[in-house]
Order: sequence, then structure tokens, then C-alpha cells
Amino acid sequence: MSAHSFDNIRNFSIVAHIDHGKSTLADRLIQTTGTMSDREMVEQVLDNMDIERERGITIKAQTVRLEYRAKDGKVYILNLMDTPGHVDFAYEVSRSLAACEGSLLVVDASQGVEAQTLANVYQAIDANHEIVPILNKIDLPAAEPERVKEQIEEVIGIDASEAVEISAKTGLNIEGVLEAIVTRLPPPVGDADAPLKALLVDSWYDAYLGVVVLVRIIDGRLKKGQTIRMIGTNASYQVDRVGVFRPKMANVDSLGPGEVGFLTASIKEVADTAVGDTITDEKRPCAEALPDFKPVQPVVFCGLFPVDAADFEDLRAAMGKLRLNDASFSYEMETSAALGFGFRCGFLGLLHLEIIQERLEREFNLDLISTAPSVVYQLAMRDGTTIDLHNPADMPDVMKIEEISEPWIRATILTPDEYLGAIIKLCQDRRGEQVDLNYVGKRAMVVYDLPLNEVVFDFYDRLKSVSKGYASFDYQITEYRVGDLVKMSLLVNAEPVDALSMLVHRSRAEARGRAMCEKLKELIPPHMFQIPVQAAIGGKIIARETIRALRKDVTAKCYGGDATRKRKLLDKQKEGKKRMRQFGKVEIPQEAFIAALKMDD
Repeated sequence: MSAHSFDNIRNFSIVAHIDHGKSTLADRLIQTTGTMSDREMVEQVLDNMDIERERGITIKAQTVRLEYRAKDGKVYILNLMDTPGHVDFAYEVSRSLAACEGSLLVVDASQGVEAQTLANVYQAIDANHEIVPILNKIDLPAAEPERVKEQIEEVIGIDASEAVEISAKTGLNIEGVLEAIVTRLPPPVGDADAPLKALLVDSWYDAYLGVVVLVRIIDGRLKKGQTIRMIGTNASYQVDRVGVFRPKMANVDSLGPGEVGFLTASIKEVADTAVGDTITDEKRPCAEALPDFKPVQPVVFCGLFPVDAADFEDLRAAMGKLRLNDASFSYEMETSAALGFGFRCGFLGLLHLEIIQERLEREFNLDLISTAPSVVYQLAMRDGTTIDLHNPADMPDVMKIEEISEPWIRATILTPDEYLGAIIKLCQDRRGEQVDLNYVGKRAMVVYDLPLNEVVFDFYDRLKSVSKGYASFDYQITEYRVGDLVKMSLLVNAEPVDALSMLVHRSRAEARGRAMCEKLKELIPPHMFQIPVQAAIGGKIIARETIRALRKDVTAKCYGGDATRKRKLLDKQKEGKKRMRQFGKVEIPQEAFIAALKMDD
């Protein structure tokens, strides 16, 4: 049998920048189609983590099945995929988009197009989506729908003359959106009699059911009791239940081509279900897997240590639980002379790091210190091998290393033109290379290649402050490039502090080292003896500060008399100080670490 189109199904996702009203629009669609009663409705119904609500961001993709009776009298099944908008979750977004045929592009009519919108729209265009532009917040006095339509056409290059103008907050013209979904988005195409082929869109852990897997059926049927196989991980499971979300879980007998739903099959860990994998029938597998599947690679690493060493076991348990629910986060044990026992963790990006840390602190009640985030470097060794370096403290002997490569990103920054100068200076300071610069109305779009380790520190905060919050920023990792990188260690009283070592570019090492030393000088309290704080590359000291000694006034008891009496006492004190410095231990308070790790020139 040939592929059919399933005319009454529409699968779509909503693409938007943070705060342009994506979750609110999803709420209105759910309400308008009567999927949930008014009593059950809450704001941002699809964002179910506290952090998602507070920050107004979507972290996990969610899905909901709506039924809508259109003006032509037919009942349509609409599957809405609510996707994360942030760049750290770009791979999840690409998988969610692969599960749909069309996208609603939501743009705030008062703010216009932002960098994130761009990145996600291009992903949607790459996935061959039909895109319906929607102008939201049309009820605001600052809304300029005509200008924003022009902007959509100029920047993104899609026709916006028939954009649907709505206000998701007041519910204005939501009906228009539903009609546009039904009339302008294509139905899915598939073959019901072919072997089962389904895309694994997402998965999460449920305490009662084990792992719940979100799937989009391409061909064939998925039924309860069927034995399925994941092609990527090559594991087989028996399906316990099949269902759809009307936001609440509802069981169904089977799912056919074009449908989006979930399955559970006593799967123990989310790590066993790789996002983007292909699910097929064990006995009658499909010919080939779906394209573009790739395992998730962490990009940013940092150490997480409990402030109180007694919490180590709790932290281990908490990480295990989080890992059940987030396969893109990885961790392994590490010890540090300064911070004790902890874990080296890998994340998809800085927002991911922040969210995981916040979840550990909140949901498991832990106090954590994180070391400076670092990226994965590739070391080409003299003996022809290559190794990935996650932690600067583990760097092998310099003599054995041929060259070090670091990851580079391509960043797209959209900004009102009055901040352009400051932003270009910021990128140049961070060793950026300008690729492109063009104007759209009064806004500049600048594209830069930047080394990731310069961005990891506080590039985003710095960008927001030089542009008063108006610039938006999006990036993807492009390649590894060989760079002149050196390991900089910090020595306190001639002893290296492992938690503060970092890989830096030679041209910036001195400035970075000087700044760290000055910072530590302020943070470490004076002891009874002088403490040198030094930054070193190999055996070469590149910066030094001295923390002065506290001293007791030993000459207080000498009235007048010979100067040699005073001299004798001072010399005796000096000898004592010298001995103390030799054997004395320097106490570095926790706050000093935290502050030193947060700083950047």
C-alpha cells in the first residue's frame, strides 16, 4: 500500500523567543478547544516545573492533543508540541520539530524578531515546515503589527502578509489561529500497513510508571502488548500501555501514522531512551532508521561540591535521581584538595548548568559550590593519540602535548544599533572574529565566531549589561580549532590550588592572572605571616600579590633606652614569622572560592 495522508490530523509546534507568549498561547488553545475545564486550567499549563514557571522558560518539551471542530464541520485532531526555546536545548527542539509538519511562529508585535526566534525558525525551515506567522500582544499600545510584518519578511524571508494577529492574554482571535492550523498546515503522511516506525521525541521519569516515552508514529501501528526495539540503543521492551495527553494521560488502544502519544514499557532509566532514536517492531522491523539521530554531547563541564562535606552522599543520590530524568546531564566523582569530594558534571550549556544546579539546591535541599565552568579541549599528543580534557587540573605534562584545540561557536547577536559599538568591542575582547554584519530597520544583526571558553564565563551577562538588556544572543558550536592555550595555576603560599586552575589563551593569561590574584588578595583574610598569591604558567610566575601579615606590637614595652633593644625584639619576631610561613597553613574561606570563581576581568 502507498502512503496516505491522514486528513484530520495536524501536528504543529510553536516557535518563539522567551517571553513572546508561547506558553500563554498554548494555554488559550487548550481552553478554546475545551480540552480542559476552566476549573482545571492554570497559567502555563504545560510548564510543570517550578523553575519553568518562575523564569518563564520552557525546559522540557511537552505535548497535548486537542480536538477542534472547524468551520467546515469536520473534527480535527491537533497535536501541539511545546518546545524549549533556549539554545542549550537545540537538539531537543530539532527532534520536536521533526515530529511535526508545521510551526506557528509567534512574534511579539511590540518587540519584533529576536535572535532565538531566528535560530529556531531556521531549524523549522530546515525541517521543511509550513510556517504560519502569528503576531501576539496586539492589544498593547506599543504594538506595531505592520512594522513587525515587514521585519519578518526582511529577516526571515517568509511571507507575513496573512499573519494572524492575536492577543493570547485576552484570548482575542484564538479561533483564527485554530482555523489557520487546520487550513494552512499540511496533514501528516504515512503508511498504516508498513512495519512500525516511530520517532522518540522525548522521555521523562515517572515514579509509578518508570520512563514515559513520547513518540510520533511515522508508519505502522503501535499497540499495547507489542514488543518494540530501539534502533539506536538496540534494546527491546514490551509495551505496557499506549496513550495520548489531553494534558492528562489518557490510555488508547493503539496509535497510527501521524499520531503523537506516549508509551510505557518498564524502562528503568531515561538514559536508555535516547531522544531522536527510532522505535520499530521487534518481529517486523522497518528497513532503515530515521535520519539525523545523534547522541547528546555535553559541552560545558564544571565541578559541583557540597559546602558541607557530610552532604556528599545526599548529593550522589540527588544526582542519580536527576540523571533518571535528564539524560543529557552526566557526572563522575572527583576530589579536590581545596573543596573535598564532589562530582565533575557535564552540561549542554550554561543555562542547563544553572538549571541543574538550581534543581539540586531546591528539590534536594543541598548547598553547592561550583568550580569555574570549562569546556572540552582536545589534546593531540606527541605519540599520535588524542584525548579529551574536561578538567584543567588533569592536564598531562606539557612536553607530551603536540597541540591543544578548543571548541568555537558561531554567535548571532541582534541588537538596537546604538549598542553595536559596545557589543563589537566585547566580542573583539573575547578573541572574536567578525563574520557578518547587516541591518534590519533600526537593528543590527552581527555574526561572530568566538571561542567557547571565552563565552562560558559571563559573556551573556556582560552582553546584557552593555546593551541594557536589549541584545539577544544565540549560538551553535561549529568546530575545534588549534589555539595557543596554556594552563594557568594559582599558588597560595607557594602551594597550587587545584580548584582555581584554568586553561587560558596565552594573550589573555597575564590579565586573567593579575585579576585573579588581586581578587584573592581581597578575599583571603590576613594571617600571622605574609602570604604570597601567585599566578603561574608552568614554572613561570606571571602575576603576584602579597597579603600582609597581622603583627603584634612587640616593641610596646620598650620605653626609650637603646635602639638595639627594639631591634633585637623585631628581629626575633621576624625569625618567628619566617618559621611560621614555612609551616603555616593558609585557610582559604569558602566564600573566597565562590567569589574568585565567579569573577572574570
